[in-house]
Order: sequence, then C-alpha cells, then structure tokens
Amino acid sequence: MAFENLSDKLQNIFKNLKGKGRLSEADVKAALREVKMALLEADVNFKVVKNFIASVQERAIGQDVLNSLTPGQMVIKIVNEEMVNLLGDETVELQLKPSNEITIIMMCGLQGAGKTTTAAKLAGKLKSKGRKPLLVACDIYRPAAIEQLQINGDKQGVPVFSMGDKHKPLNIAKAALEHATKNSLNVVIIDTAGRLHIDETMMEELQEIKSNISINNTVLVVDAMTGQDAVNVSEMFNEKLGIDGVILTKLDGDTRGGAALSIRAVTGRPILYVGMGEKLSDLEQFYPDRMASRILGMGDILTLIDKAQADFDADKAKELERKIKKAEFDFNDFLDQMQQVKKMGGLNDILGMIPGMGKQLKDVEIDENALASTEAIIYSMTKKERANPDILNPSRKKRIAAGAGVNISEVNALVKQFDQTKKMMKQFSGMMGGKGGKRGKFKLPFGF
Repeated sequence: MAFENLSDKLQNIFKNLKGKGRLSEADVKAALREVKMALLEADVNFKVVKNFIASVQERAIGQDVLNSLTPGQMVIKIVNEEMVNLLGDETVELQLKPSNEITIIMMCGLQGAGKTTTAAKLAGKLKSKGRKPLLVACDIYRPAAIEQLQINGDKQGVPVFSMGDKHKPLNIAKAALEHATKNSLNVVIIDTAGRLHIDETMMEELQEIKSNISINNTVLVVDAMTGQDAVNVSEMFNEKLGIDGVILTKLDGDTRGGAALSIRAVTGRPILYVGMGEKLSDLEQFYPDRMASRILGMGDILTLIDKAQADFDADKAKELERKIKKAEFDFNDFLDQMQQVKKMGGLNDILGMIPGMGKQLKDVEIDENALASTEAIIYSMTKKERANPDILNPSRKKRIAAGAGVNISEVNALVKQFDQTKKMMKQFSGMMGGKGGKRGKFKLPFGF
C-alpha cells in the first residue's frame, strides 16, 4: 500500500516525540530532520520537502508549543495541518456545467498511466451522480485502445463514440459533440492518445483539440508508481498544455507515494481523484485532510463511512434488523453480509482505515481466500439448508464439504461460527428495543 513505509517511519518519530514529555528546540529540530529524511526516501520533491520542514519548524519551535502541556502532540498537530496544506487545503471537484449544458473533459497523459481505464471510471462516477456521460475514443494510435474503451464503457453502462482509427482526433471530438447534443448527453469525456514520453506531436494534437473545442476540464492522468517522474510529467503538461487537475492512478500499489505529496505544490493544480484498485469502481474523490490522516497513521474513518453508505443496501439492512429481532437470521443473510463487505474492498484496506488499526495489522495477513472458501461452503448448501441450519446433520455436512471442495472440519467450523454469530445477534436484538429497554441504532452487522 502506498505510504506504508513513510507512515511507519513518521509514527515512530512521533512516538518518540510524545514519549519525551517536555521538548526542547533541539528535540524538535532533531525530529524534523528524521521527518525530512523519511519524506525524501518516499520520493517527495526536494524543494517541497525543504519548504514543508521550514514551515513546520517555524511553528513548532514557538514557546507556546514547547511550553504547552503536550508539546509532542502539538508538533504532530502542526505536521498534520501543514501536510493538509501541502496536499491542497480543500477538496476540489470537477467543474461541471448545469445539466442542460454539455461539460467537456479532455483526458491526457503518458501511455501506461491508465488513462483509458480512468476515463471509464470517471464516466461511471459521474453517471452515479445523475449525469449522462459519453466516452469518446480519440486514441487512434495504440492498438486495442478503442476496443478497451468500448468494453469498459459497456461495463459502466456508458455509451462510447468511435469513428475508428482513420480520422483525426479533432474531427472525432467534433462529431462526438454533435452526437452528444442530439442524444441529450451532458458530459463528454475525450480519451486522447498518450506516448511513452512527452513529445511535440502529442502536445500539438492536444493543443489542436483544445484550440478548436471549448474544453471545460483538462485532466492529467499520472501513475503514482513512477514517483518523482509523475511530478515532472505533471509540471511539463501544465507548462505546455495547461491542466485543471490531476488524477493519480495506482495509489494502492507498492509505491513510495511521493507524487501525491508533491504534485499540488509543484504545479499549483489540485489532485481531483485517486485510483485505488483495478475495478472500475475503484476511483476515490481526493480529500487532502483524509490523505494526510492516512499518511500519519491516523486512519480514514470518513472514507470508510462513505464506502459503507455507497455499497450497503439500506433496504436489506432494515430486513436484516427485522430478522434479527425475530431470531430468523440464516445462512442467506450471513452470505449477504459477506458480499456487502466485499463490495467495499479488501479487508486489509478497510481495517486500515480505522484509526490505530493500520499499525496493529502491519504484520497480520488477512486471508481473503478464506472468505471465498466460506462462500463456496454456503453455495454448496440447498436453499432449505441455508434457511434452516438446524437440519445440518453429519451426512448433509459431508455432502456440502464435497461440493465445496473442503474438509468436513471446515464446514463444522463455519456452522459453529454461525451459531455464535446468531447468539450475538440475539443479544443485539435486546439492545435494539426489548421490553423496557432503550432502543439503539443497529447499523452494519457483519457476518464474520
């Protein structure tokens, strides 16, 4: 996960700060030297690090900090605030026109950054917000780029406009605008061609589109895993083309993450979204304060809540609450809860957003395959067995184990776990509104 090493180092530095009780100016400067080295090792731009450390130090060695009751915590608070400032102060949204007008977004970037996939991800994101997007295939050079966009567009339920690879990108974009107008589509997302390196031909093509079409948002897609190169690419595109914002891809990868901490400061342009996985739904709004919290090991509970609200079915939650009250919770519900959690992403990522959990889980590997095994066991049951687990005798369990390709001991363990979960749910039901009891809120019961 991006920032993992940086986060570990910063947490150790802060732990030593908090453990000192009283701090001297020398203590703060020594700690900030360690912070500086950690940031440089994470591939954060040198000038950005220099300015960041200077800003923190100026605030942190003030007497009101050093003489406070908790100077270590005050320094950490300053580091957090300066990191938020570095990342952009506030969340920046794409500038969209009123729904009765067409917003034109031009996607640009180098080949391999994930531009075509990101265009489809963005289209899906905007569609979920009530917009009617159109994807436009203007990458006429890369083999299979048009087909890739069409496949991803189909998956997102978003139309794709293509004229093949024999027309100029500008002419394709103009024809796409006419198509959008005729079909009442209000967001046009142009997927342009990339190169392995920035060259004049690519820039001229992008400039031609921008000169002849009123582009509302020029969005640069950069690969976070390229580290400092991502910052250099952003700076060059901004100088030559003028960009309105950046989407960082592969931020979930094994990367040092310095690009996210440098791009805003170097280009003056905001990070709009971050790609956190390969699925078409894995595009997150960029929140500077939440990212700073993740980097500093403070968790990201707000993003976790957003994920839960987006992926959890409220009607199913109400039905589950009714079943639990009547002790009707069965394996169908158990399976449904597992699938609801899976929609939110990997369990390690989810738990890592809970404050304090990331550090505890550092050396713990959660076996996601174990969940697949559990699903296989439940799918091997008949409808009757799922609805009434009490009928699961040894012969039925043996058949289920064979169908799921597991040992019968795994089936026994799951049934035992289910029984324990069901007992716990019954206890919750008492908390939710028994006789004379205080009614509480039951939000998100997990089946494991």
